[in-house]
Amino acid sequence: MSNEIIVGLDIGTTKIACFIGQASENGKIKILGWGKTSSIGVQHGEVKNIIETAKDIQRAVEEASERANYDVSEVYVGIAGKHIKSIQNRGALTLSKQQKIIDKNDIQQLIDNQRNIMLPAGEEIIHIIPQTFFVDNEELTVNPIGVPGNCLEAIFHIVTGNTRCLENIKQSVLNAGLRIKGVVLEPIASAESTLDDIEKKAGVALVDIGGGTTDIAIFEKGVIRHTAVIPMAGNLITKDIHEGCTIARIEQAENLKIKFGCCLPSEVNADDIVSIPGLRGQAPREISMKTLAGIINARAKMILELVAREIEIAGFSKKLMGGMVLTGGGAQLKYIKDLASYISAISTRIGIPNEYLETPNEIEHPMYATGVGLVLYGLKESENNKTTEEKEEKEEFVSFDKIDDQSEAGSDDIKKPFGIKGVGESVSKWLTKFFKDDNI
Repeated sequence: MSNEIIVGLDIGTTKIACFIGQASENGKIKILGWGKTSSIGVQHGEVKNIIETAKDIQRAVEEASERANYDVSEVYVGIAGKHIKSIQNRGALTLSKQQKIIDKNDIQQLIDNQRNIMLPAGEEIIHIIPQTFFVDNEELTVNPIGVPGNCLEAIFHIVTGNTRCLENIKQSVLNAGLRIKGVVLEPIASAESTLDDIEKKAGVALVDIGGGTTDIAIFEKGVIRHTAVIPMAGNLITKDIHEGCTIARIEQAENLKIKFGCCLPSEVNADDIVSIPGLRGQAPREISMKTLAGIINARAKMILELVAREIEIAGFSKKLMGGMVLTGGGAQLKYIKDLASYISAISTRIGIPNEYLETPNEIEHPMYATGVGLVLYGLKESENNKTTEEKEEKEEFVSFDKIDDQSEAGSDDIKKPFGIKGVGESVSKWLTKFFKDDNI
């Protein structure tokens, strides 16, 4: 991994968290500093108040900077929200009238062509992810570079977002005095810190239960196959507790959920009672733990049923040998893993960002999976860029070496080195990772 310092900024519905990290020698990452603050200007994953969000970003970044003793200037930003959509598209590129050997420029052109697809008004592309390549209608199981053919095709997973929502996030970060180095779909970032390559190849569903939305990313053969956003999550459970238990303050309902929340009423003693302070000298209120668990169960069941339905619609309900991984703040609810497994009939575990951390500490928690994942994403991108640049420099050196040899021999048939210039940065990053991980 790169030794570059990377900053991840998780702009969520309930919190804004900043993480500053660097790769360590043992292949893991060292979190140098982190900061967290409440999120006032964000609703259901969407920035509604740019000024308030910018202030919260500044507070989180300042806290992280002080711990790390590092001045933050640019960040990788996580994006979520009910405005996020995804589509599948098959693109084709005719190479030439005669058989041609495919190079990186051809793949880049095919990827760039996807930006010309028709989108609904007010939407723009966030990610273009190649899934499967074809040459002359034959599906490839090898690297397409170097394969001869007349027509190159690929199936793409394209993630889009609302232009206004994206602009609000960008303006909030800019108003906080920062530059955006990259925008990353949050479940993709969470997957970086909670899943391994074996799971991604076997088939796994990453379910990030946040405050405003529940985000889903399904992987198979090492590549994202499906993404979705469900506009229900932890805040709705808190609201149900607030109203169902007639609690005066929403903060008390949130604390009840975090400290005593349970998804299975059958696991709670009917005689267990929790007492919460009354307001302005009023007597404390006593709430049955059984009642609390019943309220949580009803909403958690609804959310998980929607998750199971989304997995079924995507055609993966019987294909996830790696199971389902729950992460995000909502994954801390007691017995939610058991409830999810029961509803979906899929083996389930809780995703904690600890496997890639050099030193476990208080950030070893599902709610920080996105923030830690953004650092990992940035470090991998930096390493991929470095690897690609070194490879291209080596190719250029060798190619011109050969040209010099040919020139000295008096050859008139001097060929220009291919694949050195005109290669877009995005395809270079992706190709290095895609083929290194043997994803096809």
